[in-house]
Amino acid sequence: MSGTERSKKIAVIGLGAMGYGIAASLARNGWPVVGADTNPAAVSRFAETFGTATSSSSEAASGAEVVILVLVNAAQCETVLFGEADVLNAIAPNALVISCVTMDPADTRSLSARVEARGRAFLDAPTSGGPARAANGALTILASGPEDAMARAEPFFDAIAAKVYRLGSEAGTGSAFKMINQHLAGVHIAVACEAMVFAKKLGLDLGRVYEVITASAGNSWMFENRVPHILDNDYTPKSAVEIFTKDLGIVSDMARAQRFPTPLAASALQMFLMTAAAGMSRDDDASVARLYAKIAELDLAAEKDELEIGTRQQNALQ
Repeated sequence: MSGTERSKKIAVIGLGAMGYGIAASLARNGWPVVGADTNPAAVSRFAETFGTATSSSSEAASGAEVVILVLVNAAQCETVLFGEADVLNAIAPNALVISCVTMDPADTRSLSARVEARGRAFLDAPTSGGPARAANGALTILASGPEDAMARAEPFFDAIAAKVYRLGSEAGTGSAFKMINQHLAGVHIAVACEAMVFAKKLGLDLGRVYEVITASAGNSWMFENRVPHILDNDYTPKSAVEIFTKDLGIVSDMARAQRFPTPLAASALQMFLMTAAAGMSRDDDASVARLYAKIAELDLAAEKDELEIGTRQQNALQ
């Protein structure tokens, strides 16, 4: 990579769990990154570690040749690009906008057309892998858009991703692939929580259930990743319940528009909605297990104590 290219200013708008990891990976790879977020704590954290961050999206994007959006939904993209923040007016005339936002493909196509009408390039590039992989520059990217935009994005993808799928020349295709992923992910989380609380009802040792299932055919990436949150009784949000009320809601809307039945996604959506309604919308999405536990009048918190006692007893025998 030439020094000239390394001088390109990159603005990362959104320093949440995923955006912070993306911005940090770019900075560690030598790119001049400016981060932006409305959360003062996120701004301070990034500024202390990597040098440049602001609460103003337009300030971060001023003169930037690449803008990476890591926002919650299409409405936030609308506000940041065309609304109050007016990022599209602040960036360089030939800038590249990379959207890592999970949203309805129809919204992606609309945003892409409006960005391109203003002379900027747009790439649809939602991600998968979670905060840990974002922090390690090991995301999976589901990219679609014009070939020239894809080529311009490649050096940045090298810094933030372990795998990049190039899924076609039309914006929205990457978003459609991401919604299939979210369809599966949401159902897998909900059923993992259901199964673990059912196991508790049967009087099984949940630590042993986790050990057995992760070595058996019933395992899934989400089971393996989320069940430790239940075992540790730690619902600090790595991915919040409200993410799946949003994403499975999009799946439901898309399916209804296509007149296609998605009963499993609908059931999972209801479990996330009930969990959110019970006051856990901002907690980790494994909190669906806590809702099941309330319904069944079971104490999942006691599981952590039992696991810790078992560990201490094992250590004493060694």
